[in-house]
Amino acid sequence: MKNLISVQEWTQINEIQEKGVIKLKDNYFIKIIKIIPINYSLKSELEKVAILNSYKLFLKTCNFNFQILIQSNKENLNQIISKISNQKENNKKIKEISNNYINYIKKINQEQKSAAKKFYIIIKENNKENSVENLNEKYLKIKENIARCGNYAEEIRTKEELKEILLSFFNKRIQEKNS
Repeated sequence: MKNLISVQEWTQINEIQEKGVIKLKDNYFIKIIKIIPINYSLKSELEKVAILNSYKLFLKTCNFNFQILIQSNKENLNQIISKISNQKENNKKIKEISNNYINYIKKINQEQKSAAKKFYIIIKENNKENSVENLNEKYLKIKENIARCGNYAEEIRTKEELKEILLSFFNKRIQEKNS
């Protein structure tokens, strides 16, 4: 029989704290920041240039290490298809439009092109007296600079929200299997 270890032993997480802060076993603290992005592809060429210049400034201004993490999950569109299919409509034109839309959604679903993306920035601080305060200062710096790019940085508010984010990373294979 194999000698199995628990997830708690395997991960470096020592304690999950409030406001997106995690204490690691190696005496480091990390903070996870949720990023709500803009739709870059809908911007004009001039706006895109301004966004890229702001992003360059963001990278130069944040003179500390951070990690950008993108989580992509395949969307199951069957509920949307079912909801549209179950609508009772007498107008033939609207029925035709609905059927065309259902076929379009089915095509996207079959080609597996539908994905929901979540964006995070992870910052790290070694365990010293003001480590949580330093993380918060870094968060505010990121929030200010990311706003110049048109995005919004959101602090993780509760332990439950942080646990949900961590669980979504650890359960990635299970989520893909069930989709």
